[in-house]
Amino acid sequence: MLEDLDRAVLCWLATVDQDMVPNVSPKEIFCPYGDDVLLIANIASPGSMRNIARNPQVCVSFIDVFRQRGFKLIGRATVIPRDAPDFTKLAEGLLRKAGADFPVHDAIHVRIERVERIWAPSYRLFPDRSVEERMQSAYAAYGVRPSSPDERV
Repeated sequence: MLEDLDRAVLCWLATVDQDMVPNVSPKEIFCPYGDDVLLIANIASPGSMRNIARNPQVCVSFIDVFRQRGFKLIGRATVIPRDAPDFTKLAEGLLRKAGADFPVHDAIHVRIERVERIWAPSYRLFPDRSVEERMQSAYAAYGVRPSSPDERV
């Protein structure tokens, strides 16, 4: 899971509003914290923050678009405000990723309760394809080439 998480560019945080309407919001700064916590930076997420305050049950998904696989994480979220005494230590990974470009207002702390694998439909349709074949197909579909040898496998 950590390998796919590291390769993901975005994750999607799903919450529910006061009318029980689902809301899915992309997040680009996130990192694991220990074995059962995912931290997500609150950069510009007032809707997600309101929804978590009302209902902490969340779902986070992320995929490696080239390997065409990822994970769905279900858990409970709490908000760690920037002025919390342990914020800097807890959010160290988020702050490093954000750098000077992104203001991290809070950290969304998701305690992971359940993990499910996400597979692209091609895994069912073409079970004998290797990961490299899947990646080559994705590179062609997206019109990109790997920039380093590590991205080829």
